[in-house]
Amino acid sequence: MTTITHMSHDDPGDGGPPPYFNFADHIFDRWARERPDSSALWHVDPASGVERRFSFREIASLSRRAANFLARSGIGRGDRVLVMLHRVPEWWIAMLGLIRLGAVPIPGTLLLTPREVAFRLSAASATAVLADAEGADKVTDFAGSRILVGGSRHGWFDFCSGIATAPEDFSPVPTRSDDPGILFFTSATTGEPKMVLHTQASYGWAHRITGALWLDLGPDDVHWNLSDLGWGKAAWSSFYGPWHQGACVFAIDRRGKFDAVATLDTLERFPITTWCAPPTALRLIVREDLSTRHFPELRHCVTAGEPLNPEVFQLWKDATGLALHEAYGQTETVVLIGNFRSLAHEIRPGSMGRPAPGFDVALLDDDLVEVPVGHEGQIAIRVKPTRPTGLCREYWLNDEETARQFQGEWYLTGDRATRDAEGNYWFIGRKDDIIKSSGYRIGPFEVESALLEHPSVLEAGVVAKPDDVRGQIVKAYVVLRPGFTAGDALAAELQGHCKRTASPYKYPREIEFVQELPKTISGKVRHVDLRKRARAEIGA
Repeated sequence: MTTITHMSHDDPGDGGPPPYFNFADHIFDRWARERPDSSALWHVDPASGVERRFSFREIASLSRRAANFLARSGIGRGDRVLVMLHRVPEWWIAMLGLIRLGAVPIPGTLLLTPREVAFRLSAASATAVLADAEGADKVTDFAGSRILVGGSRHGWFDFCSGIATAPEDFSPVPTRSDDPGILFFTSATTGEPKMVLHTQASYGWAHRITGALWLDLGPDDVHWNLSDLGWGKAAWSSFYGPWHQGACVFAIDRRGKFDAVATLDTLERFPITTWCAPPTALRLIVREDLSTRHFPELRHCVTAGEPLNPEVFQLWKDATGLALHEAYGQTETVVLIGNFRSLAHEIRPGSMGRPAPGFDVALLDDDLVEVPVGHEGQIAIRVKPTRPTGLCREYWLNDEETARQFQGEWYLTGDRATRDAEGNYWFIGRKDDIIKSSGYRIGPFEVESALLEHPSVLEAGVVAKPDDVRGQIVKAYVVLRPGFTAGDALAAELQGHCKRTASPYKYPREIEFVQELPKTISGKVRHVDLRKRARAEIGA
């Protein structure tokens, strides 16, 4: 079995992590000592109407029991464990238990197919899988430990019964800051997903800036994040970030397709003070009637995962008086760039914000030379002579990908942006998504934003289509809102709208109306599939 071992490094000092660090021991247990009766997790099951509030002391106790039970189930220090659960309290308990044990959780979404589950278990040489009944149905031909949350099943350990009888006392060997902490699978442009390995410090320690600066949290806050627990965004905003600050994590186990009305109802009903929602959800939310809505406790709103359209920003602010604080980061990092309320930066709608403290961010050309203000470049993070803490250790077992992304003094994100004179960063698109037409470079996001401002458009995906004269042209795939009819007249209207809203040279020369757009399992538009479709139209 392949084993992940720790990588030695000197303590960076200057507020960096200590030589030994464990998020459960050093951060969570601190709050269990200082504010034992404060709420750590507020869980709501809308199907049954049952609400459960767990204090820091209760979660600390349950997670110690979980660590003992998981150890008895065959899981040891450094072992990888795939975790696939709905938004149930056991996810938070299991994650903390694994971290206490020094094991390496692999968060996974229940949207994974059996083939994708099998790939992750095999690629990570996983020792165990922890899942509910839905996830368990997707596990086949796995020789490791199988742990079930909810009910019983032949060949599976019962997590809930196990932690109920496990002892509370748990005293593990301390984990080093550079020991493996968490493993994520992230999409690759081609081929299978890559494994992103974070250390105890690069996520468990470094997300303190996510919780303090971007989420703007304190011990009296109740924070709600809409993200699926299988994504890095959940680690940012449903786990490390809030608990670094002693805040209460709010979770509602609503299943099925996203429901904008139910989301607004939840914000009204519960005393949620801070809220994190992806732009895909916000685009649907602002289409609802917000004039009668009131969120008396809500004070701070954040968004990330993909660029936020300025129109959505303005509609939400006009209706609620609250700005949406956008931020940028990757599965490989903590928050890198953001609009940070505590730093009192003026928000420029559509901008990702400014670099987070502790990161030397630059825009580079293809020769890894910094570009001037106003010029487009690839977002990069300086890693020499000092490597920032909140950056993954490597693409595990993939030296080629690690070498591709870590070049010279830099970690290369693969995302392109511009920077204005005030230091604000403006997202353009993935390196592979940029459209080059008649000498112009066009970012698909700006064209998509323009299309989304038209009342007929629900979703839009913009890509390059090969063209003999211009090299490439802008092609848009558009999903219409109910009540609108596709046709040449509406296509011409949308083209004219884009000429007025963006720049004339950026308008889509072809518009195709479709029923739906191809999406990743995290809900992002798969531009790579749209590019293939556009090339196939001309036989390329």
